Amino acid sequence: MTAANTALPAPKTVPSTGPPRADHLALLESHAIFVLREVAAESERPVLLFSGGKDSAVLVHLALKAFRPGRFPFPVLHVDTGHNFPEVLAFRDARVAELDETLIVARVQDSIDQGRVVDPGPGRSRNRLQAATLLDAIAEHRFDAAIGGARRDEDKARAKERVLSFRDAFGQWDPKRQRPELWRLYQGRVLPGEHVRAFPLSDWTELDVWRYVEREGIELPAIYFAHRRDVIVRDGLLLSLSEWVTPATNETVEATSVRFRTVGDATCTGAVRSEARTVPEVIAETAATRTSERGATRADDRFSESAMEDRKREGYF
Repeated sequence: MTAANTALPAPKTVPSTGPPRADHLALLESHAIFVLREVAAESERPVLLFSGGKDSAVLVHLALKAFRPGRFPFPVLHVDTGHNFPEVLAFRDARVAELDETLIVARVQDSIDQGRVVDPGPGRSRNRLQAATLLDAIAEHRFDAAIGGARRDEDKARAKERVLSFRDAFGQWDPKRQRPELWRLYQGRVLPGEHVRAFPLSDWTELDVWRYVEREGIELPAIYFAHRRDVIVRDGLLLSLSEWVTPATNETVEATSVRFRTVGDATCTGAVRSEARTVPEVIAETAATRTSERGATRADDRFSESAMEDRKREGYF
């Protein structure tokens, strides 16, 4: 008997009769939409945080999928430091107007004028001051849930946070008193004066966000793509020149091709050198990087290991 005669017949291919297997992005999308709907259903007065950045743009897109053709069951809130990139503010306003949703802008400058916080001075970051402004807005509008686009891969403090993160009557966060979320079961109940922060993008990575942007064709501010810009190198960061960032006598202005991985207070948010002008090119760069966007480009995070956690304990989002 030859080897050919002893070989077993090839197994027959049986066509699948079940639904196609969901891909990674589809699973992330499904869970995020589930969280949005759960928060909307369990809360009396939720609000969605929208800065005009890439994560909040994805969050708004997911809210469209969760609630259209109806209107959002919550307004949109932006905590404005007064040091924002003008391209991002223009995108924020245009997007909200396009969707015909309600935008509430809580301004850090108002908190300074009211004596609630102290102005750090010209050219200094106002990021930490956002906590008081956000808590005041939550109290004024009696919000019991604030939905944000934070992700666990951004920072070690964010990695400690649950999908539903509870804040006490003072708006403070205690990482040791988080509720368990086994099998993705969420408890959204809060007592009077308390509120919850909800993070539907918790399990997403920066790369997931960009791949989802590509798949869904989500529009983003042009600042996220490579463009020529006047910058200075300060404390290892490429800071864009603006009315809040001016060169010192020992600093040299350089016009170079950069893009931003994250956007926030312009005084502490750095750019990265890049030639990535399209979403696929940004995806390729993001796949090759080994640092988080906040760790690489945010001065208020990179120079202190506990900076984010300290701010979150005070009420930061």
